[in-house]
Formats: sequence, C-alpha cells, structure tokens
Amino acid sequence: IENIEEKIKPMLIGMSSLEQQQIDEKMIELDGTKNKSSLGANAILAVSMATAQAAAKAKGLKLYSYLSSVFNSNKNPIMPVPMMNILNGGAHANNSVDIQEFMIIPHKAESYKEALRMGVEIFHELKKCLNEKGLSTAVGDEGGFAPNLSSNKAALDLIIEAIQRAG
Repeated sequence: IENIEEKIKPMLIGMSSLEQQQIDEKMIELDGTKNKSSLGANAILAVSMATAQAAAKAKGLKLYSYLSSVFNSNKNPIMPVPMMNILNGGAHANNSVDIQEFMIIPHKAESYKEALRMGVEIFHELKKCLNEKGLSTAVGDEGGFAPNLSSNKAALDLIIEAIQRAG
C-alpha cells in the first residue's frame, strides 16, 4: 500500500484510466526489476485492475464488456474457457509430485456451460480412478486431488485415464 500511495500514485496522477497499456508500462518501468520486486507484483496488479475497473465505469460498461472491447478484435463479448485444477503436487500438497497444479482446459467445448460440465465430469472420473487404485481422494490447498503418486508421469497418466473415461 505504501508503494501504491507514495510511488505509483504520484506517477499516475493526471493520466486517464483509458490509457491502460501506458499505465501498466509506466509501473513496470518504475519498478525496474524483472520480477516486479521493487514495487511488488501485488501492488502493480492491484493498480492495473483498479485502472481497468475505472475505465469500465467511465465508459458505462461492465468490466467484462470493457475488457472484451479492448482485447477482443471482433467486439463480441466472449466468455473465457475455464481452467480447472484437478490434481495438486509441489508445495501445495503433501505428496511426491513436483508439479504444483495439473489443470485441464476444455477448449473445444461449444459454450462455457459445456466446458464446465466437461471439467466436472473429468474431476469426478479422476476421483473414481483414484479410489479404484486405492489412492487418496483428499484435496490439496488449491482444490485438486493430492494423492501420493510415484511421479509426475503417473499424475498425467491418471488425468488422461479420467479424460478418456469421461468421454
């Protein structure tokens, strides 16, 4: 908060919230590090998000409509494809898997509703696969299953099996 109030705010006074890219670039330049460690990535992200909210309000749009108008060349609002965390490892699970999050992205779904259905079905099939193999169906800190598997490949093999079983 101190970095926002004392360093970022003075630099941005007088700029329009409609200048999102320039604002983001100025903050990155002011930070001057590759990993945004000087100002803090959370401070930069918070200001960037607040800028987008302010721009949407200035245009009289909902945030999703504003972002779609800025970043979607065909100007028709689109719903993003959900990314679903279904298996955890790394620091967020008490197991031997190195990869922190195994995610599925049902990118060929015809709608958000269909993508969500596909993801839920895969998640439930994964639970069945784990049960059948006598593996834990406890979830990790990020919401995916966190079984103690022998390798990252074993995790991928389980996910592929669940996808195939879900159809």
